[in-house]
Amino acid sequence: MTAVLSDGEIEVRGLRTYFPTGGNWPFGRRRLIRAVEDVSFTVRRGEIVGLVGESGSGKTTIGRSIVRLEQPVSGMVVVDGQDLLAADAKALKQARRHIQFVFQDPYSSLDPRMRVEQLIGEALAIHGIGSRQERQDRIGSTLRLVGLQPDAMRKFPHEFSGGQRQRIGIARALAVAPRFLIADEPISALDMSVQAQVLNLLADLRDDLGLGMLVIAHDLPAMEQLCDRIVVLYLGRIMEAAPAASFFASPLHPYSRALLAAAPSFAHQGRSPPPALRGEIPSPMDPPSGCVFRTRCPHSAQSCSERVPEPVEVSSGHRVACLRTELFH
Repeated sequence: MTAVLSDGEIEVRGLRTYFPTGGNWPFGRRRLIRAVEDVSFTVRRGEIVGLVGESGSGKTTIGRSIVRLEQPVSGMVVVDGQDLLAADAKALKQARRHIQFVFQDPYSSLDPRMRVEQLIGEALAIHGIGSRQERQDRIGSTLRLVGLQPDAMRKFPHEFSGGQRQRIGIARALAVAPRFLIADEPISALDMSVQAQVLNLLADLRDDLGLGMLVIAHDLPAMEQLCDRIVVLYLGRIMEAAPAASFFASPLHPYSRALLAAAPSFAHQGRSPPPALRGEIPSPMDPPSGCVFRTRCPHSAQSCSERVPEPVEVSSGHRVACLRTELFH
């Protein structure tokens, strides 16, 4: 199979990723962690999609599943009619050149024994890009693209600040000229003073290179600043998906409202505060029947335990998975 990537979008369809856990047969019972359950969305070139939710909601697993750093049990990741989840090793390698991953922690994601030149050059070598001199030139130009000087290539990671290390991680992803980036909590390990700089860099890369990005984060104010669309995840399922402006102005799902109310910068925007969430997040090994959010939802009804809500489009591009549609008005 040949992975043919379009310039248009990545489409995730019905993605499910489970992890086995528990005892070893025959001495113990094996159970499944349902980390991602029937997730569908798109990431188009030239836009940034923010995937948000509490820790343990499955955000990182989705990002890793798209490029098969984790192996989904079902679903599709479709680019130009080709399913990357069904791709053979050769096709997957080709696809990964065009869909690059930026990891969360710049301190652990860069090998401390390698110079920057080696870190970035390794990605070029894996994909067979350029001669030695061409690679050198490409490393220098990519470092400039992320706001670093070419002489940085001769240094080791420990010689840089956290923000600079994250720029190196981004440069490593950009060196192979991808069409899409998946950035997993790209600012969470950084000082507040440099978080805005990295957010601005990502926005500039979208605008200047036409990159599509899936940014995984829990920092809602940062996502308001950066993203074009927002997808809200809870216990492996999508609760709400909307254009960012619509989402932050008028969140509809009870979980989305609770998330925003918990962020100080949104708590005073004139909306009545939603009722407090009840209880704790259930285990993904034993999710609630029906709507997975119902055990914490202040508006849950009997019907919420009986069927899984399908996403309903309530306005252009704004979808909500909730049976209590009267709450949207």
